[in-house]
Amino acid sequence: MRALAARRADVRLTLRLARWIAMLAVTFTGLLAITFFIGRKIPIDPVLAILGDRASASAYAAARLELGLDKPLIEQFIIYARDVLHGHLGVSLLTANPVIDDIKRVFPATLELATLSTFVGVMVGVPLGVIAAVRHNRWIDHAARFIGLIGSSVPVFWLALMGLLLFYARLHWVSGPGRLDPLYDGMVDTRTGSLLIDSAIAGEWDVFVNAFSHIVLPAGILAFYSIAYLSRMTRSFMLDQLSQEYVTTARAKGLTERRVIWRHAFGNIAVPLLTVIALAYSYLLEGSVLTEIVFAWPGIGSYLTGALLNADMNAVLGSTLVIGATFITLNLLTDALYRVFDPRAR
Repeated sequence: MRALAARRADVRLTLRLARWIAMLAVTFTGLLAITFFIGRKIPIDPVLAILGDRASASAYAAARLELGLDKPLIEQFIIYARDVLHGHLGVSLLTANPVIDDIKRVFPATLELATLSTFVGVMVGVPLGVIAAVRHNRWIDHAARFIGLIGSSVPVFWLALMGLLLFYARLHWVSGPGRLDPLYDGMVDTRTGSLLIDSAIAGEWDVFVNAFSHIVLPAGILAFYSIAYLSRMTRSFMLDQLSQEYVTTARAKGLTERRVIWRHAFGNIAVPLLTVIALAYSYLLEGSVLTEIVFAWPGIGSYLTGALLNADMNAVLGSTLVIGATFITLNLLTDALYRVFDPRAR
């Protein structure tokens, strides 16, 4: 009986893994198709982007043939999908490098910025939301709701410009745009892609301080929006739990308020809050374009914007595909963690 039960458990696990892989494949294929066909329907001629509008008819025809644009659209998509599966996203017209190499170069900067912003957002936003729910309709609750309102209504580029004007131009508390001063370029070998981590590993503390002074303002701007979102969601979750009967019962049994709040009420929102944090992280990875532009941050947002302005469709499609794939992966990973930590989801 035990062997039969174990075999059934293995079968169920295999089916779940197969279903998860199938879901991932279907979602990625849909993303690939949407990205490709939108890119082909954009009124930008990739041949003219390469040769210019003064190219001869023969050169235009030869380039169109070389790029495979003379083939039917479905056949072009099949070729594109095959290249993507082999890790080839085309060559960037702007840098003359393979797009995948450009993305490997710029994506760590976005990852570092989004990760630091999310960390600060979680460390501040979650406790703020819990305290706001516990102190409902008191000054800390009003302050948390005000932060949530500002974070939902103020444009990120305006806040970024005001931050530069105040903390960089007027007070000189932080360094200006960019990721590092030119003086420190090349002093640290790239290992993880994060300048803060790489400089700390190498023991180059001057580089670390300089990199931190550059990242603190853009990360703080993004962290503010993360704090606003996470505090609002945490407050909503906690208010719902604090009104439940099990909280009243726990208090009636004489449990301390700290235990009731953090062990019982917060324990019940930890799993859905994990999903909210993952979504906030995903949005920062794909939505930091304006922040990167304002701060001249050499991430994938700046790279994508430059590609759009220069009609570099290979770079545009490749960047969009990587951002979308990252978003899909994070969502599926969150769903898997949800099932691991919450037995009811199984």
